[in-house]
Amino acid sequence: QLQACGGGLVQAGGSLRLSCAASGRSINNSDMGWFRQAPGKEREFVAAISWSGRTTSYADSVKGRFTISRDNAKNTVYLQMNNLKSEDTAVYYCASGKYGLGISRAQSDYDYWGQGTLVTVSS
Repeated sequence: QLQACGGGLVQAGGSLRLSCAASGRSINNSDMGWFRQAPGKEREFVAAISWSGRTTSYADSVKGRFTISRDNAKNTVYLQMNNLKSEDTAVYYCASGKYGLGISRAQSDYDYWGQGTLVTVSS
């Protein structure tokens, strides 16, 4: 089970750090991803990180502002979000990738999903 937390209300230009903690299973060998769904829109890719942490990938819309990282000792993945914009308002989901596929932007390549945490950016 994946538990995402850290969302909240923040002003534009502010920062938040989301956490995704796994319980009942280890994610140390899993590539992990963050996705988001804004009101009235489809869920979209935000960032992904390889199981080792050596490789990352970002959506163009967040590149340079968001940083994905992980602490395998804590079985947790993070998403540091800086310089937040109103268009970042969404429910953010973490997900673990299917074994052996490598980091991916495709939702179909992820098999376990957290419940989501709401990020609201006020302008």
